Amino acid sequence: MGDTLLRIYHKLPPSLRSVAASLRGFYLRHWRYGTETDQLVAEALERDYWSSEQWKKWQTERLHQLLHRAATQVPHYRQYWEERRRRGDGLSFECLENWPILSKEMLRRGPVRFLADDCDRRRMIHEHTSGTTGTPLDIWQSRKTSRQWYALYEARTRNWNGINRRDRWGIIGAQQVVPRNTKSPPFWVWNAGLNQLYLSAFHLAPWSGQSYLDAIKRYRVKYLLGYTNSLAYLAKVAAESSEKLSLAVVITNGEPLSDLQRKIISEGFECPVRETYGMSEIVCGATECDAGRLHLWPEAGVIEILDENSQPAPSGTSGRLIATGLLNFDMPLIRYETRDVGSFSSASSPCSCGRRLPTLGKLLGRADDVVITKDGRRLVQFDGIFDSSLHIKEGQIIQKKVDSFLIKVVPSEGWSQSDADRLKQAIVDRVGDASVTIESTPHIERTWAGKFRIIISEVGK
Repeated sequence: MGDTLLRIYHKLPPSLRSVAASLRGFYLRHWRYGTETDQLVAEALERDYWSSEQWKKWQTERLHQLLHRAATQVPHYRQYWEERRRRGDGLSFECLENWPILSKEMLRRGPVRFLADDCDRRRMIHEHTSGTTGTPLDIWQSRKTSRQWYALYEARTRNWNGINRRDRWGIIGAQQVVPRNTKSPPFWVWNAGLNQLYLSAFHLAPWSGQSYLDAIKRYRVKYLLGYTNSLAYLAKVAAESSEKLSLAVVITNGEPLSDLQRKIISEGFECPVRETYGMSEIVCGATECDAGRLHLWPEAGVIEILDENSQPAPSGTSGRLIATGLLNFDMPLIRYETRDVGSFSSASSPCSCGRRLPTLGKLLGRADDVVITKDGRRLVQFDGIFDSSLHIKEGQIIQKKVDSFLIKVVPSEGWSQSDADRLKQAIVDRVGDASVTIESTPHIERTWAGKFRIIISEVGK
């Protein structure tokens, strides 16, 4: 939503904000689900029990088609292979290991060049994300691709946990569904199109927590999904409440789930907790089963985990997670640097849940800090701060004090004071009155795996 539309939206009374959210929800439902969805879900559930040989054959055939299309019909990749051929390089583009690692920065600089020649952006859905890496990205996908992705989500996240897309559910997210300076309920909107109660992650605080719980009860929410830190905080409020709140399941995303957080959430909402992993680029997906293992979605992509020397890391050893998406043939991302760190499971025995999907070990990425504002709100995932219209390559937010922030940016061509002013205002819009310093830097410090936290809080440390 653009700045002008957002300002208009925020001036609406709460009931009309829910109407606006519902209209958007009906559009998304039409885009994500169709008459074929139930069949796609059934097929995905059947594939849960495929053997490793069946998956290898399926992925090999799919990957061959994807690489050929990318090398011949996608401008960025076509030019890359033409240049290699002019230099006398005869290596085949049909072998994944012959392709270079694709950085987020390269994708950010020219996203349209990753669209196949026969695609019409006007007939595709546009996703913008700053993700958890601080690099703003633009992604396009067809309706077919979107429905395949959401069918996998329906099968592997909802169906596994005895819920479905028709259930009433809640999400704690970073969309600005209510104005920042809102001090009284509602801190949410009801999206009738998706049967979704969208709860603002920006307004969760000691003085607001009980109203969140009241809304969850009033809207008869069956399950919750959201950022791990936000869910754990609300679970503490629920545990201390005189009226207990029992849900079917709580699903975490966007951040790793610690054992302590799992215990807090499970006790607070009296239900199981399931960790998930995924990204807007739809190159990788994973869901935790009831046996506690994080199962990959092989249809979403081919996953490589590389060590500090860019060599395959042994099972059980953490490394850079590199993904080649197998769903989006219209905007293929090949050997994509996710900037997340993880490992393949070292377990030798099959999962006791009975599914034969490959499993991830510990995910170490996406461990951003929580920002605590002067009025007690706990903020995670500042989506929208690093907008694609800003002239930056990357950005990082450091909270020095409760009311003092440092924003580090790697500027791109065209960076100006106007960009700096917009970043400052974006912080103030979310946290309230604060001192904000912008610091330009040629690079942002990373671990050996190329990961950096988008948010670092030094408050209380």
